[in-house]
Amino acid sequence: MAAQRRSLIQSHQSWTDDLPLCQMCGVGTAPNCVYSPDGKGTQSHPNEDGHLRFRGEDGCFLYGVFNGYDGGRVANFASQCLTAELLLGQLKSSHTDADVRRILTQAFDVVEKSYFETIDDALAEKAHLSNYVLPHNENVSFHQLSPQSQKVQERLKDLEQEVSGGATAAVALILNNKLYIANVGTNRVLLCKSSSDGQNQVLQIGRPHSTDNEDELQRLTALGVDAARVRQAGQIAGQSSTRRLGDYRVKFNYSDIDTLSAAKAKPIIAEPEIHGSQSLDSVTGFLLLMSEGLINALESAHGPEQANQEIVAMVAAELALQNSLEAVAQSVVERVMRVHHDVYVSGRQRATHCSRHEDMTLLIRTLNYPLADGALTPTQGGRIYPVSVPYSNSQSTSKTSVTLSLVMPSQNTLTNGTNTASTLEEGTPTPGSQSPTATLQSTNTQTQSSSSSSGDGSLFRQRGSQAAQPDETGRVPPYVDFTQFYRLWGGDHCDSQSTQGGLGPQ
Repeated sequence: MAAQRRSLIQSHQSWTDDLPLCQMCGVGTAPNCVYSPDGKGTQSHPNEDGHLRFRGEDGCFLYGVFNGYDGGRVANFASQCLTAELLLGQLKSSHTDADVRRILTQAFDVVEKSYFETIDDALAEKAHLSNYVLPHNENVSFHQLSPQSQKVQERLKDLEQEVSGGATAAVALILNNKLYIANVGTNRVLLCKSSSDGQNQVLQIGRPHSTDNEDELQRLTALGVDAARVRQAGQIAGQSSTRRLGDYRVKFNYSDIDTLSAAKAKPIIAEPEIHGSQSLDSVTGFLLLMSEGLINALESAHGPEQANQEIVAMVAAELALQNSLEAVAQSVVERVMRVHHDVYVSGRQRATHCSRHEDMTLLIRTLNYPLADGALTPTQGGRIYPVSVPYSNSQSTSKTSVTLSLVMPSQNTLTNGTNTASTLEEGTPTPGSQSPTATLQSTNTQTQSSSSSSGDGSLFRQRGSQAAQPDETGRVPPYVDFTQFYRLWGGDHCDSQSTQGGLGPQ
């Protein structure tokens, strides 16, 4: 039976191998990292994230990012099985929104059950061998056990590694040019839409299923769980998610977990929260699916206030510089890694939050969004000029300062976006002839996030007043004058320059 179930996993993989990959998206990844005091990083475990990006029939596209933990088995299985459950003839262009939501929910249920079927023999063996284990005695070491007891202990350890672990998932489905989002856990989905006036409107679709989500706490309360204890603990069996795939410990043995022991039914579930449909007709922008590790790394470095805007700004900047979506996604992930590392080695206020980061995955799906074209001018949508705004020593380092204007406007000024309220079901703006990457507006389908930038905005005004149109090569003249530096440097090194020929500009 176990061999048959292993064959089931392999067959799922062979089925999905025959599906064509979507060429309108790119994926960037990075492994986990733990920093030593000197700033050097070391990977602490194999990469546990997973993703999928397939193109089905009838104009159907499926994308997903999976954040695994305690191993990558569940993430890998879910990416294969979920694809087989959705793209092998189940979804049709004739399906209604209600049909699509039902099929998505059923697919997650099948993935959960199928996974547990693959490990039920191991779970049964583990339960059987546990009957032969003597009560734990701290005064007896492993080497003092009998050879038979040692073998049992070693086998139990292997079985635990085989069956433990889980994953969270963020899945995006496009059918009939409509977007559906299915979320389980703490990954994040952002939709960036360009309006006719050139502004990028950023929407976070849904909220993470975590121990500080009020809706999730109410759900747990209805099952008899003390929500206040859950909120205070901040984690359930080592994870902050209240919905997850796999993890037999919280699915079958939740009565043994202190914070969940009073539950009248299974408290940690794999049922997805479905958002949509959202029509993508006339939408210009991009869709981002991010694993928890990526967003946590950026929030650890700069605080949570502007994480969404920063990610979107990075993506828009790279889209203007790269002609490959794969390169765009990888570049953004690497930029987040550098931000996280630089904060740690800086010793600033948030450095203590940045001693490590988990695996990172970013999936970018463009929606009628142009890639870089160096032959075009900024007003033709060709090149974006991102402005890197550093920290200000006079301000709290709990917030980052980023410019949300990414295109050099024709009037030689830089502007910042403002908050607006929006939901996934709202009408979609129609893009005009202006470049689709100008300013950002931050919205959230359930909670608004701040889009404040650098205090009083003086830095932006200074840079805006000095901004200039790019020349025929696409370059912008520098706004930093080094004349005074070279004058002082020349005075201090006059003698050495006269004897050695000088090193300054001639």
